[in-house]
Amino acid sequence: MSTTLRPLGRSPLQVSPLCFGGNVFGWTADESTSFSLLDAWLDAGMNFVDTADVYSRWAPGHSGGESESVIGDWLAARPGARQRITLMTKVGMDMGDAG
Repeated sequence: MSTTLRPLGRSPLQVSPLCFGGNVFGWTADESTSFSLLDAWLDAGMNFVDTADVYSRWAPGHSGGESESVIGDWLAARPGARQRITLMTKVGMDMGDAG
């Protein structure tokens, strides 16, 4: 399957019409499952992935950043993948007290 990329606003970025939310990576989807999902997403012609350092911070035993760690490990294991995706995040949400 292939998709037509679209401009992201007025930027020069070209992104897939759907953005894959990474909030499940490292939380409800383990690393192996997350890698399979990301592989399938890329193979389907999509390139837009979203994450945030607050994802899964609310889950017992998590501190936030799990999604980014999984995506980083996936990128490290897939040479050339970083040049094929547009990775987005959000800023400004209070992470609260550490610990």
